[in-house]
Amino acid sequence: MRRAGIAAAAVLLAVVIVVLGWAFPPRAAVIGTDRLGPENGESVAEYLAFAQESLRGADTGAHWALMSLRTGIAAAQIPEYSGGLRISRAIYHVALDRVATQVIGISLPSTPSAALASETAAAELIAATPAFTERATRTNAVVSARLRSGCACLVGLVLHGTLPELRALAALPGVRAVEALPADAPAAVFAVSPLLPEHGEYVKPGPDDGPVPDN
Repeated sequence: MRRAGIAAAAVLLAVVIVVLGWAFPPRAAVIGTDRLGPENGESVAEYLAFAQESLRGADTGAHWALMSLRTGIAAAQIPEYSGGLRISRAIYHVALDRVATQVIGISLPSTPSAALASETAAAELIAATPAFTERATRTNAVVSARLRSGCACLVGLVLHGTLPELRALAALPGVRAVEALPADAPAAVFAVSPLLPEHGEYVKPGPDDGPVPDN
């Protein structure tokens, strides 16, 4: 008798939950979906076409955009590629043969001098990054040292400009792609993943089975 009563109560509770769920559906979570840069595994050719398409249009608003370079440059060369536009992030990657290294993004204030100092900031950031294996410790040390030496390791910039300004930057020698977000995309609420110079046919991680160099 007790079991029958418990079973009936369980059924009633289930009905109440279903009714409440129908009457008061859960509110959808707010998820930011804006992104600059290719997806992991994406065809490079498809991304380049997508980036070029993102620069089409005649609106006069300013857009957040990602510039990806064909080869790395030193921080001192940033003015040659920025066109005087506001730079919000400098992106560094020290490529080591068959050794995985981190992509380092440095957020920047609006002062031009901050962009020039961003390579030192990247070196300090990677030096302070916790490493949990001997290989990672040695890799971070090499990456930090190369950044401190002023290596040509800047691979991308996040900028803010109009479509005509961004199209002009995309035409510069040494620029591989410029991808723009819609003009209404909010600042600093989007993911960034640059197209690295070593990405060939597809965007994918390189091997991590080589020896870490001494410097």
